[in-house]
Amino acid sequence: MSVRKTEEANLREEYPVWIQLGLVVALSILLIGFSWDLQNQQQFKVDLEEQDVVEMEEVQQTKQEVKPPPPPKPPVPMEVPNDEIIEDQNVDFDASLDLDESLDTSQGPPPPDDGEEEEEQEVFVVVEDSPELIGGLAALQGEVQYPEFAKKAGIEGRVFVQFVVDEDGNVQNPKVTRGVHKLLNEEAIRAVKQQKFKPGKQRGKPVKVQMSLPVTFRLK
Repeated sequence: MSVRKTEEANLREEYPVWIQLGLVVALSILLIGFSWDLQNQQQFKVDLEEQDVVEMEEVQQTKQEVKPPPPPKPPVPMEVPNDEIIEDQNVDFDASLDLDESLDTSQGPPPPDDGEEEEEQEVFVVVEDSPELIGGLAALQGEVQYPEFAKKAGIEGRVFVQFVVDEDGNVQNPKVTRGVHKLLNEEAIRAVKQQKFKPGKQRGKPVKVQMSLPVTFRLK
């Protein structure tokens, strides 16, 4: 005898309905879950501490100033002693002293040169080998003869004579650049003219060289 289920007990016909209800419930749960997360994200706030604002100052690029070149060094002064120069003093001379004769030491003009004029050569101031005074300054001072008038007048000092040493070592064109008295100046020029030099050389060749030497007049 076969048993037949009633229509109320036959649940297979209601399976699709229950499956649809389950899916609706599952979807509802998912939607609720997603909506809950969104609310939490909206309520979640992160408090960030205020950071100090660092202001960057604009650094100006400095320009290095170019220093001007130093001024040229002044020429080395020539040592000149502070000798007392006696001029225009009232001196009681001997009656036998002829002042006019003593002071009349002017020299006449040099005789004219009848020979042909030579070509002027260059005069050097600085050369590779400077002229050398034979005998040194001692020879120059030994040639000096103190004028009698200057001795009695007590005139003394130092005279600077400028001249040119030629290719043969002779003195040419002497002149006083710093003098004391006329008598002393003339004697200094005469003493310098008597000197002999070893000629100066430029590139191994004797040349004319300009020089200057002091002549000292000092009373004992």
